[in-house]
Amino acid sequence: MDHSRDVVFIAEVHDETAYVRHHKQKLVLVLSAMRHFAESLRAEGMCVDYIQLDDKGNSGSFTGELGRALSRHHVGRIVVTQPGEWRVWDMMQNWGEIFDRPVEFREDDRFLCSRTGFADWAKGGKNFRLEYFYRHMRRKTGWLMIGDKPQGGSWNYDAENRKKLPRDFPIPPNRRFVPDATTRDVMALVRKRFVGHFGDLESFGWAVTREDALEVLQHFITNFLPQFGNYQDAMKAGQDFLFHSLLSPYINIGLLSPREVCEATLTAYHQGSAPLPAVEGFVRQILGWREFMRGVYWMKMPDYAQTNFLNAKRPLPDFYWTGETNIRCLREVIEATRRNAYAHHIQRLMITGNFALLTGVAPAQVEEWYLSVYADAFEWVELPNTHGMALHADGGLIGSKPYAASGAYIDRMSDYCAGCAYDPKIKLGVKACPFNYLYWYFLIVNEARLKPNPRMALPYRSLARMADEQRQQITEQAEQFLARLASR
Repeated sequence: MDHSRDVVFIAEVHDETAYVRHHKQKLVLVLSAMRHFAESLRAEGMCVDYIQLDDKGNSGSFTGELGRALSRHHVGRIVVTQPGEWRVWDMMQNWGEIFDRPVEFREDDRFLCSRTGFADWAKGGKNFRLEYFYRHMRRKTGWLMIGDKPQGGSWNYDAENRKKLPRDFPIPPNRRFVPDATTRDVMALVRKRFVGHFGDLESFGWAVTREDALEVLQHFITNFLPQFGNYQDAMKAGQDFLFHSLLSPYINIGLLSPREVCEATLTAYHQGSAPLPAVEGFVRQILGWREFMRGVYWMKMPDYAQTNFLNAKRPLPDFYWTGETNIRCLREVIEATRRNAYAHHIQRLMITGNFALLTGVAPAQVEEWYLSVYADAFEWVELPNTHGMALHADGGLIGSKPYAASGAYIDRMSDYCAGCAYDPKIKLGVKACPFNYLYWYFLIVNEARLKPNPRMALPYRSLARMADEQRQQITEQAEQFLARLASR
């Protein structure tokens, strides 16, 4: 970049802050990080043209603000990073014609696999699964490899990373930050402008600078990584974060790079301060899962979002926004989401996602909720994860089977069931956990679609052994529950 002639243009626009009802903390995180980033560029001597959301004349759109910026500066070309979302990419395709200038798109360096690299790997469709892509990326990077073989002899250690958190197990505090003047200004803006949006601001403690994000990374490596593997699937009431890193928002908005985050965990392993199962499980989430979701998104959009394999059509229950439900696991996760703009992957997949799957909520409504409420949610990652993994709406492109589970799984991996209005050990009746009869009802309703799936053979064998009377009771109770849900 030539500091004497180049202009860095950054704009806060209404279209991006309001296309869904973003969590208030998510808005503060992104806008404050943008403002801090602009100041860091100015400190390096760069010319920065920065438009704030409440600036007079702000048109509210990227295209409108770019047009206004071009009228202020004499520039011969537009250089822009590839956007993360399809709708923005589609919009940008017209910029060259609209502004009568060449538009150069630069590769988004927040990823370890380019869009073309993923497409090359996916050619032919053979072994199109996350596991095989992850192995491909392990070989490509050399991470946790000895020659062409995985470190320790296994590609993943999932079986060792599914422990329930013991009672009174000590959990260190997460690294959080007191909002500075810039962040407080943004918080005031959000309180005034986004009154009806979901979420609390009082507990805001996210890092908004690269320096602070690096501090969070080191804090995770030192205090949480050694136990991350053991308890990454665990859930505990009143413990919103457990041993999770909370790094995904910083990676997704560019305060940290996925490479430096993974390499920091690999260094901890090689220095003997973190066990292999924990490090491998963490690296897999970034090198495997994150990159795979992004690859699927760009390979399959825009048609991907319209698929609905299970023909799910019910509306999203109101309690996803209010938290007002007597199903304790859902209440705990939704209230934590309201407090933090965060829930970890098992809470998302096996509580809120599982319930939406079992009750047949329309995919677009679930996806809008996830995109709205989480600080790390951007469509390139949220859509395939929700659509494909949580809801099986793509018919098995991402997940080889639905992630459906009864109350027994939730009871095994959490303490949520204690004190709940329902009992996970009861299958039918007023005290029965709704996840129990909803699980079997889900199998009954979707039998024609799911029974041919080899990975569903075991639950369908169990269903086949079930007496007709029991199936009828399950169906009646599930449909009564769903009718009450719809009437609220």
